[in-house]
Amino acid sequence: MTSHSRIKDKQYQDHILQGVSRTFALTIPQLPEALRCVIGNAYLLCRITDTIEDDNALTIDQTRQLSDMFAEVVCGNASADAFAKKLSPLLSVQTIPAEHDLIKNTPAVIRITHGFNLAQRKALERCVRIMARGMADYQETESLEGLKDLSAMNQYCYYVAGVVGEMLTELFCDYSAEINAHKATLMKLAVSFGQGLQMTNILKDIWDDRARGACWLPQDIFLKNGFDLKKLQPGMSDDKFQAGLAELLGVAKGHLLNALVYTSLIPPNEKGIRRFCLWAIGMAILTLNKINQHRNFSEGAQVKISRRSVKATIVTTSLFASHNWILALLFKYTSRNLPEASSHEAALSEIS
Repeated sequence: MTSHSRIKDKQYQDHILQGVSRTFALTIPQLPEALRCVIGNAYLLCRITDTIEDDNALTIDQTRQLSDMFAEVVCGNASADAFAKKLSPLLSVQTIPAEHDLIKNTPAVIRITHGFNLAQRKALERCVRIMARGMADYQETESLEGLKDLSAMNQYCYYVAGVVGEMLTELFCDYSAEINAHKATLMKLAVSFGQGLQMTNILKDIWDDRARGACWLPQDIFLKNGFDLKKLQPGMSDDKFQAGLAELLGVAKGHLLNALVYTSLIPPNEKGIRRFCLWAIGMAILTLNKINQHRNFSEGAQVKISRRSVKATIVTTSLFASHNWILALLFKYTSRNLPEASSHEAALSEIS
């Protein structure tokens, strides 16, 4: 590949990131320059996998086949061009225009992928392989009745987000010997970090998911509180449902506390990586607070966080990015109205 082609592919990657995720388009530039391209590329690979899973126009067999094919494309065992030509005409209007464009330009994204070092490629390949297989498995059991239990929700969160946390940790450790010294602990916390962010998305998107025939809430938590998810309707003021929701808000808070522990283990001088993590944690806490204040919300727009609160989170966390004790106090203060987190004492001891 010529130098001109590489620049063109990189320009496309930067452009499409703005279209498919305003959040990541905001956070990725905070990273050290050596990590920006690979993490931007990793996000697009995950977004392609997610696009396959999300479009209801695809049959279960097509989803499985295309997910497997894409994993092979990332590993270099199948043609990116053939994949794009196969998937593109199958996507419906349900898939946003930016994602249609991303699928058509899969070859450009993959050319960048195949230019990374071996450790980076292995991290990306593992993530996409596990995510593609796991998401296809869960799509086969998708229903409005919810997942069987919290354990099933944990597994789902691992496939769509925990594995991303592991991949990012591999990339951070490849980048920095100092970060690599904490790899064992970071890898454990990475899964929890991912779950905290994904649970926030699940709770925020309850009604959007339900409209397309899916529910990722755990039946056992709600049945324990006397509510059957089959009876769930937008905007219902049911104390039993809200009690189950409160319990999940607490679980998500506990995982985000582990995300803060993870961030605290990143060297203080790596402010870019810390900002990348802290902004995600901050926006998740803001969202959980919104949900907690409006437990009878009936659409995602009602719990959308304001630009002003996002800006305040960015400014505050950036200002204190290197100070673990201040970050711990900020977390405690901003999450004070959320239901109590699950027990995470072991993780708390990691903050210094």
